[in-house]
Amino acid sequence: MTATHDPTIGEKIIVTVDSDLEDLIPGFLENRNRDIKSIFDALTRDDYAAIAKLGHTMKGVGGGYGFDAITDTGRLIEQAAKDKNPKKIKASLNELSDYLERIEIVFESS
Repeated sequence: MTATHDPTIGEKIIVTVDSDLEDLIPGFLENRNRDIKSIFDALTRDDYAAIAKLGHTMKGVGGGYGFDAITDTGRLIEQAAKDKNPKKIKASLNELSDYLERIEIVFESS
């Protein structure tokens, strides 16, 4: 499970995922998009505890599915929430949203 990240705007990011996880990936990605909305909503309420919890969850699940960038972003969001830094949280959410729009998944048998 590897990711090739090209920082060029609009370029596809290829993520290789074990074919055993193929049925789980659409739901996993849908949940990450829901997380983005939930975090934006929590920001409007200054609910940094909820943001930290969602960031922590992303940090935990991303790598298990082969999405290391989600793990990294979750870590950044969790820390920014602990620091009560809405600017960093928003920047991380924008990066995550861009990443989710650009990924192209390739399934490989293990």
